[in-house]
Amino acid sequence: MRIQILGAAEKDLEEGYRFYELQSPGLGSYFIDSIFSDIDSLAYFGGIHQVVFGFHRQLSKRFPFAVYYRIIDGVIVVFAVLDCRRNPSWIRERLMED
Repeated sequence: MRIQILGAAEKDLEEGYRFYELQSPGLGSYFIDSIFSDIDSLAYFGGIHQVVFGFHRQLSKRFPFAVYYRIIDGVIVVFAVLDCRRNPSWIRERLMED
């Protein structure tokens, strides 16, 4: 299955990269590699994840982040990659922006 990452999700990834890179040099790159590995797995496992706020939510294996996606016309569309430590109300509002 094809995977499309929207611009808003790319911005989420950039923010996560900057946050972790400030914590320890190189950790931001590890974050990006880990999240992209999770996203790549959607080609095989897309659609099996729990639906939260109207989106499928895939939890990252290594970081407290979640990938929010929908399947539209056979394409997995990633709408957001958000920190699970955020307030659920903030997450809901952020997802409704898309």
